[in-house]
Amino acid sequence: MSWYRRAKEGILTPAEGKLEAPDGLWMQCPSCKKPSHIRDLIEQRHVCPYCGYHHAIGSQEYFSILFDGEAYTELWPGLTSGDPLGFVDKRPYPQRIAQAQRTTELKDSVRCATGPIGAHPWVVACMDFAFIGGSLGSVAGEKISRAIDYAREHRSPLLVISKSGGARMQEGVLSLMQLAKTSAKLARLHQAGVPYFSLLTDPTTGGVSASYAMLGDFNIAEPGALIGFAGPRVIRETIGKDLPEGFQRAEFLETKGFVDFIVPRGELKDTLVLLAELLRPF
Repeated sequence: MSWYRRAKEGILTPAEGKLEAPDGLWMQCPSCKKPSHIRDLIEQRHVCPYCGYHHAIGSQEYFSILFDGEAYTELWPGLTSGDPLGFVDKRPYPQRIAQAQRTTELKDSVRCATGPIGAHPWVVACMDFAFIGGSLGSVAGEKISRAIDYAREHRSPLLVISKSGGARMQEGVLSLMQLAKTSAKLARLHQAGVPYFSLLTDPTTGGVSASYAMLGDFNIAEPGALIGFAGPRVIRETIGKDLPEGFQRAEFLETKGFVDFIVPRGELKDTLVLLAELLRPF
């Protein structure tokens, strides 16, 4: 896979296998259409220096931004999906999983890690949209559930970074059960007094937005993120009316109280450290 595609899609690259950004590689901002050198984008945490547009990134990039010195331990990296329903659409489900694993070098749509953020160890679960649209299946739900249990056991703040199109249809009701499973685990975390922070990125939709993404002690959004259950086109066609300008974007939802803060990516780490200190002791 080309370095350009890795940079654009935010796909996992082990630290020892990272390549230097080649000279002359530029990316055009989808918002302002201005080009930026890829090295500048990396230094700016993949945020356009001209208009502030937040380019899509994956778990590897978020871990690099958040963990001090990029020092972290990945948790349960080997979990992978089975084929509980024998599901076939255009092709068998195992073939779809295998292809996604080859093209993304990920095992599934969620990676979990623990490491220092500020003065304390944190647990971070991050979704990767590159893996079948960040869909929530049994493995993703299990890893998030384990991350919640790990945070409760070690009394470490928990951050879940959501980027998803919703439940994974190839796993049917087993996928939908992850909504209840993760929500129940978060209730136990809340009872234990351990803080949970939810970061909603573009897009956070479907069953993910209907479960753990909206259950944080603080629900934080990246600027411009699309957040909602059904997409705006589906809603517009269902109700037969035009939607308000900016409908389902982070800025619109903040005015309605659905998210607590909009935090630019460059300020995310400091904001999390400050909020965690406000909630101590935990």
